[in-house]
Amino acid sequence: MRITVLFPFLISALLVLDSGSAYALENPSAADAEVANDAGGDGWDESSDDDFIAELEDEFNEEFDAEAKSADKDIPDPLEPFNRAMFAFNDKLYFHVLKPIARGYRVVPVPVRRSVARFFTNLQGPVRIVNNALQLKMKNTGTELLRLGINTTIGVGGLFDPARRYWGLRRKDEDFGQTLGHYGVGPGFYLVLPFYGSYTLRDGLSAMVDTLYLDPIYRYIDELWIRLAVRGFSMVNTLSLDKDTYEALKRDALDPYAFVKHAYAQHRAGQIKE
Repeated sequence: MRITVLFPFLISALLVLDSGSAYALENPSAADAEVANDAGGDGWDESSDDDFIAELEDEFNEEFDAEAKSADKDIPDPLEPFNRAMFAFNDKLYFHVLKPIARGYRVVPVPVRRSVARFFTNLQGPVRIVNNALQLKMKNTGTELLRLGINTTIGVGGLFDPARRYWGLRRKDEDFGQTLGHYGVGPGFYLVLPFYGSYTLRDGLSAMVDTLYLDPIYRYIDELWIRLAVRGFSMVNTLSLDKDTYEALKRDALDPYAFVKHAYAQHRAGQIKE
């Protein structure tokens, strides 16, 4: 069974007052079929060159197997009744608010939405640079520095990805939760928050560190309502590129809550091992 762990990462991008650059995904989706059919549509980047779309599928489209169940054993869930209630709240928010808005937003041409996605991905470059450096992954740190410089200049503020298209420089995702995990800090207990989605104690606190100190949206936008608007726009744009993967997840899973928890644990464990 193939899965795309989309929902908790997208839902966490909304209302990120001071804590969410959404690494719990930033959070984050599979490419819509219309993206795959739009090769070369923006005159610069083809869909295969879209770092945001291509790599999200690699990140989240993983087998839900024994490895996922094994990873989940390391994450206690002492607040399961609360977590299930918050999962149900987020589920209704997704179906009745977020997805309808995102579907309406699909009137915007696909190449434009892909460029917007790349812009926000480029904006999080400082988070990736610092956390690669903290883990002493110097080659990856250099790659991210080059990507930020090339895509911000030649790529017109990150709207395009010439760093990958012409130099083969692929994004090297790292956040502070991965950094702590790299040095042996355990995940702590599992927690589902309204609007924010799936976290562990480690990842939730780490997202706050990344946001407070490294996220340009927080650092350079003082007005809370503007931050919320920017975050919400980014989330809706990302969700508009998704091909109803959460809906498919619910159809296939006997217990969607447990399914998402297992998949989240596997995803984060896999990121830290890389």
